This record gives sequence, structure tokens and C-alpha cells, in this order.
Amino acid sequence: MRKFIVAGNWKMNTTVPEGELLANEIQTKIWHYDRDKFQLIVAPPYTHLATVGQILDSDRVKLGAQNLFWEEKGAYTGEVSAAMLKSIDVEYVIIGHSERRKYFNESDEILLKKVQIALNYNLTPIFCIGEQLEQREANEHFDVIKSQLENVILRLSAEQLSKVIIAYEPVWAIGTGKVATPEQAQEIHHFIRQLISEKFSSNLANDLTILYGGSCKPNNVAGLFEKPDIDGGLIGGASLKADDFLEIFKILIDKKS
Repeated sequence: MRKFIVAGNWKMNTTVPEGELLANEIQTKIWHYDRDKFQLIVAPPYTHLATVGQILDSDRVKLGAQNLFWEEKGAYTGEVSAAMLKSIDVEYVIIGHSERRKYFNESDEILLKKVQIALNYNLTPIFCIGEQLEQREANEHFDVIKSQLENVILRLSAEQLSKVIIAYEPVWAIGTGKVATPEQAQEIHHFIRQLISEKFSSNLANDLTILYGGSCKPNNVAGLFEKPDIDGGLIGGASLKADDFLEIFKILIDKKS
């Protein structure tokens, strides 16, 4: 069954003490909800994961990481492995965020290896895709999305893909204050399901969770979450304010209940 999710990507923000305060505030204010249908996730920086994980009640707030390395272990100074994440009860990992693609030149081949190592360690990948502004203006956004999917997650088995979350984040909307209209976002989310249905099955496509990300805030997510193929949000800046983050989650529950 498809799960509806709000995930907070803290990116390179907050010191460890600040992260602990934020986690404590989220933990204090989060309520009991239907965990079979909904899920709340936070993805702090690596330095915070262990302490934030100890603060959070994993029954209500799951722990995610923002990245991982594609090898199990070895001489890879500065990298973090899937086994390391698993050892501190991380359950989700963001892979393929546009900032990783842009600043660290992560190719589709690298991202495929990251998805595979995550799945091997029973970490749930949140796999990010999205087009640049010039690609959308040139009406190339469908081709870009199709290529990003075909080069990575459509190379997985059906069983593997069933364990992946997809996050559509138009690059032109990330941190810019611009948000895709609900209609624009729904169009892409539906397109993603169609591709998966054609490659695998309609059942797999319908069960898959597809999130929207890109300048999401409490005052703009309601229209997005009303759309049938949008299953929640990957939240950036608004996840750094507990009240805003939890308000977005409340809106999701209201729209999908």
C-alpha cells in the first residue's frame, strides 16, 4: 500500500546542539498518527545522526541520512558507508539530490551504485530527480525525467524498486521560493507512474510513494497534496522550523485521510 510521507532534509544547517534542540522540539510536538499510512522522516547532517536518533521516538519520527558512499568499506577518506548508517538505526537515505549532482558531479552510474548498496543494507532510498529551468523552458522536462529514471531505478528489479521512494524536485524550485504549480507537479508525478507501469506493472506503480520537493511551505502545500499522484513532500528550509515542518505533515494527513 502506498505510504504518504513528509521528509525533512536539513542539508548543511544547524550545529549539533542546534540539531538536538530541533529534534527535541519535533519529538515533543509530534502526535500519534496512523503509521501504516503516514510517515515522518528527518535527515540531519552526518554529525547529528547518532544524537538525533537517540532523541527521536522511531515509532513516530524516522531517521534518514542525506547521502552515503557506494562501497561497503575501504580507503575512502571522508566517506560514510551504508553499514555505518545502519549501525545507528538510520532507515532512509537521500540519493541523487540535485545539489549532489551539481556540486559533486554524481553521475547516473554512481547513483545506481548508491541505490543498490542502500538496498543491500535494507536502507530505503529517497531517489531524487528533476529538471533545470532551461530544460523546462525548452519543453525537455519529460525527456530529462525519463532519462534519470531509465538510467537508475528502472534498471532495478521490480522487488528492488518496490522499496524505493521517488522525490520529484524541479531544480528551478529548490531554495528559490518558486514552486511548481499543483498541475505541473501532478503532471510529472503521473508521468513517473506511467513509466513504471509500462516497465513493470500498474500495481507496482500505484503502490510507489512519489514525493514533491522544492520550496515547500505550510502556505503552499495544500494544493500539491490534494493531487492524486503526489504522496507528500521532501522539505528543505521549512524542515528547520519544527512548527512549519509539523504543519506540513498535518496538511498531508488532512488531505490524504
